[in-house]
Amino acid sequence: MTVPTDFGRPDPGQPDPGQPAPENTARTTRTTWRDRLGPIVGGALLGVAYWKLLRPRMLNWGATPAEIARPFPGDDLLPAPGAESTMAVDVSAPPDAVWPWLVQLGQEQGGFYSYEWAENLVGLGIHNADEIRPEWQDLAVGDTVRLGRADRFPEATLEVAAFDPEESLVLRTPDDPPWWVWSFVLEPVDETTTRLLVRSRIALPENTVVRVASLAALDPVSSLMTYGMLRGIRSRAERLGRTGRAATGSDPGRER
Repeated sequence: MTVPTDFGRPDPGQPDPGQPAPENTARTTRTTWRDRLGPIVGGALLGVAYWKLLRPRMLNWGATPAEIARPFPGDDLLPAPGAESTMAVDVSAPPDAVWPWLVQLGQEQGGFYSYEWAENLVGLGIHNADEIRPEWQDLAVGDTVRLGRADRFPEATLEVAAFDPEESLVLRTPDDPPWWVWSFVLEPVDETTTRLLVRSRIALPENTVVRVASLAALDPVSSLMTYGMLRGIRSRAERLGRTGRAATGSDPGRER
C-alpha cells in the first residue's frame, strides 16, 4: 500500500483556502489605492478651487473687472509685480471727507483703521484714530509712514512716493526698486459718494516654493486687513461727511 506524500496539501486544481482569491486581491488593491489617492485628489481639487475661484475674489473684493485691469498711480514703480490686489468700496461722503483719513495713515499717527486687536497681537502698537488731527495733516513726498513700533520693527516703514490731494496717495518701501507699492485712489461717483480704491503690488522671491508659500500665508491676512481698513475708513468718512467734523470717543468702524 502506497502512502501519499502530499497528504493535507490542497489539490493543485483547487484554490488554496489560505490565500485570497485573485479577484479579492485585485479588489483589495483597488481599495487601497483609492484610499491613498482620495485625500490627494481631494486636496488637489481644493487647491485648484482656492487659486482659481476663491483667491481672485478675495484679492479683488469690491472691485470691478475694469478697475482691476486699469492702471493706478504708482504702478510704474513696480511694473512687474509678483502679486497684485485691487479692492474697492463706495463711501457715502465726498472725497474731502475721505482724504484726511488717508493723510494720517501710520502707526505713529492715525493707525490703519482695520482690526487693531489683530495688529497688536504681533506687537505693532497700532491705535486707530477716530478724529482728524491737524498735526497729522501735513503731507510731503518722502515722508515716513510707520507700519509698527520703531523699537520693535525699525525697518517696517513706507514712504510717501506721490500724492494728489483728494485724488490719490502712493506709498512705497524705501528699497530701490521697491518690493511693495500701496496706492489709494479717490473717485467721485456723484456729489455725495466717493469710490475708494486701494491697490497693493509686491515683488516675490524667485524660488517657486517660497513664492507659493509666501502667497498662501500673506494673501488671506493682507486681504482681511485691507477689507477691515476700507470699512474703517468708510465709517469714519461717512460720519465726518454727515457732521462736518470727526467723531471722538467712539469707534465708527464698529457701526457697520
